[in-house]
Amino acid sequence: MSDTIKYAVFGAGSWATAIVKMLCENLDEVGWYMRSVYTKEHLLKEQHNPSYLSSVEFHTEQLKLSNDINEMADWADVLIFVIPSAFMHSELEKLTADISNKTIVSAVKGIIPESGLLVGEHFHDIYKIPFNNIAVIAGPCHAEEVALERLSYLTIACADTEKAQTIANQLSSDYIKTKTSDDVIGIEYAVMLKNIYAIAAGIAHGLGYGDNFQSVLMSNGIREMKRFIKKMHKMKRNINNSAYLGDLLVTGYSVFSRNRMFGNMIGKGYTVKSAQMEMNMIAEGYYATKSAYEINKTNKNKTQLPIIKAVYEILYENKNPKKTFQKLTDKLD
Repeated sequence: MSDTIKYAVFGAGSWATAIVKMLCENLDEVGWYMRSVYTKEHLLKEQHNPSYLSSVEFHTEQLKLSNDINEMADWADVLIFVIPSAFMHSELEKLTADISNKTIVSAVKGIIPESGLLVGEHFHDIYKIPFNNIAVIAGPCHAEEVALERLSYLTIACADTEKAQTIANQLSSDYIKTKTSDDVIGIEYAVMLKNIYAIAAGIAHGLGYGDNFQSVLMSNGIREMKRFIKKMHKMKRNINNSAYLGDLLVTGYSVFSRNRMFGNMIGKGYTVKSAQMEMNMIAEGYYATKSAYEINKTNKNKTQLPIIKAVYEILYENKNPKKTFQKLTDKLD
């Protein structure tokens, strides 16, 4: 991969906007696909995304904007998908361009519900993308702090270490530090799972649990994550690295975490539907909870996942959050 390759971001939410901002630090032109015609026109006129990270101003001459997913997929060499997992399938159904020779980067934090696959696996199975051409972006990194240019860290995972480093270089800046990894599957699962534990942290906060319990919850969360990922993809990894533990901690504790916010509302008595409507944002952990629970349930080597089970019961079985967490506290150490 050379520095002349073209990058495009697919999606128009806060994380997509943050990634475009990062790329604009290093590239003369960045492709950006968004479904909304209004968002595109507003960006061209006002130089910012009207709905997400509106404080970030862009030089529009750097942006190649399009509402046509095929135009953008055909133009770019590296396609960075930042569309919420619940909507990935419907967006990809519009895709007719040949992407078999493209590099696919997932910044999606969940499993595609229709296929039950990680984003990378979905592109490999459905679109025949070689695993060497699939990469994953992980944190710990909140879009809001990227907007403020606060020092943040990213991990780029790809089986092809040269590709991982090239992508990392294009995302690096004075306020973004990057590292690479070859644990594509493990990191993609970690990115999904940390949102579930953030919902659990939010529920606990909404129920009135304090910092002491939160620390125990996160400690058990990283061990639960380790067991899950090991069952799904066994390889040598340090679960304490920032792509796993660091991303879990920032998502579980930060005021910017939409998954923690969603869980906090559930803990305070909101229904799932009312919390989703009031947030007006996607909490990926809601969908991830069902996926993780069902994956483990159908796995012949299933493991004990008390936190995920508790969150699943609250979100999908309408169990009482207070009673469910009372039972959970006895299973943690």
